[in-house]
Amino acid sequence: MFKLICHSFLLILFVAGWLSSTIGQKSLKLPKQKNVEPKNVIFILSDDHRYDFMGFTGKVPWLKTPNMDKMAAEGAHCPNTFVTTSLCSPSRASILTGLFSHAHTIVDNSAPDPGNLIYFPQYLQKSGYQTAFIGKWHMGDKNSNPRPGFDHWVSFKGQGLYYNPLFNINGQEKQYTDSAYTSDLLTDHTLEFLDKRDQKKPFFVYLSHKAVHAGFQAAKRHKGQYADDPLIFPPTYYQTQSSDYIKGDWPEWVKKQRYSWHGVDYMYHGAQDFDSFFRAYCETLSGVDESIGRVLDYLEKEGLDDNTVVFYMGDNGFSFGEHGLIDKRHFYEESAKVPFLVRAPGIIPKGITVSQMIQNIDVAPTILELAGLESPMHFHGQSAMPILQEKQTNWRDRIFYEYYWEIYYPQTPTMHGVRTDRYKYIMYHGLWDKNELYDLQEDPNEMVNLIKSPEHQEMILALRNEIYDWLEETGGMQIPLKRTIGKKRDYLNKGNY
Repeated sequence: MFKLICHSFLLILFVAGWLSSTIGQKSLKLPKQKNVEPKNVIFILSDDHRYDFMGFTGKVPWLKTPNMDKMAAEGAHCPNTFVTTSLCSPSRASILTGLFSHAHTIVDNSAPDPGNLIYFPQYLQKSGYQTAFIGKWHMGDKNSNPRPGFDHWVSFKGQGLYYNPLFNINGQEKQYTDSAYTSDLLTDHTLEFLDKRDQKKPFFVYLSHKAVHAGFQAAKRHKGQYADDPLIFPPTYYQTQSSDYIKGDWPEWVKKQRYSWHGVDYMYHGAQDFDSFFRAYCETLSGVDESIGRVLDYLEKEGLDDNTVVFYMGDNGFSFGEHGLIDKRHFYEESAKVPFLVRAPGIIPKGITVSQMIQNIDVAPTILELAGLESPMHFHGQSAMPILQEKQTNWRDRIFYEYYWEIYYPQTPTMHGVRTDRYKYIMYHGLWDKNELYDLQEDPNEMVNLIKSPEHQEMILALRNEIYDWLEETGGMQIPLKRTIGKKRDYLNKGNY
């Protein structure tokens, strides 16, 4: 009888945990409204833009981003902003749903929408906002059809093209020619929507750039602008398996990936060299910066800047040689950190630096607060407005991370991690290798792995338990498998399923 009662109690706890991450996703119920004036919001998202590649940070001395610099000077710069999964589709899903990847289950770039998700613009739409999505969706199915929550829709299939794209405009396809550049076109469509909007309604625009996703292609006017500038090599770029430089006792998968598709010594299987890759990224970023400038100029010209909050964010970071890697996916700083700028005259103080740790799951509740709506109970994120307005100091003191192994990019394993203000712990699943612990205060470049340090063993155990507690509390104690049959990879075409 006692065992039966215990089993029943455990079942109740499991169901309660499951419900906490699913209730509110299947039916759209308008959250409680606050007695505030709804603000206009423009959320600008770029692809693969790492947190420190902006002119004002000084990371790349010759990189020019005058409009990102302007946003930071006239609003808030949040240098400790992280994604919960450093990969396009999972991160975009977390932005739109306020949920961790294991909860929304779009865990890679192929996983479909499970059909029970609510995107936060649906709440805005129901509360009276006029909403528009313009740009790269790349989340779930690869079609370009309009998605829920948007009155106006401009998008394209999958990753899209930098030049001469095929757009789906409210269900009708339009082919562009004559070297039309996608970053410019998306900005054109944004300003056109703002021109034709219903001026009696508040508006929300989600401008989602393709840039700066690899293979980078800059606008013609920007090509070659950095051709003579020196490259920036991180201190961990020159690591080799036989070098005396190895102080950190890094995992074997990290050392070996240097010579793979996502490593600096065999990047994209030798299809591109590091020098041109680095410069092309920076040149392509110029188109995104100009897009921000055009939006800000329009708001000022039309007298909308005082009542419009503008966000700029990257969907994930990107490595340029750190630990011998390129790309993202891993939990090193340059991969998981993203730019986050917020300009809101009269709402957010000018020129502030917000040092607290923000995550992409916080975007939805933050924008809902600006709309005068309370966050649904099932959100994992929380509104960042109190810290953006410097009204709150007791904010989260750690963030969690997850990435799930992909059959098409098998170089990077499944991993979970936790990061505090000082320490980062990463644990791997499914391979026989070492985990990682870094003291970010003493070792900001994550060069020295402390996983075997005797004095840190108690901390390691505590951080490991925190990861499991987080997963249990949010319904993540399983790996969400997705069908992968039918892809175009060569080894699949040869029958190696």
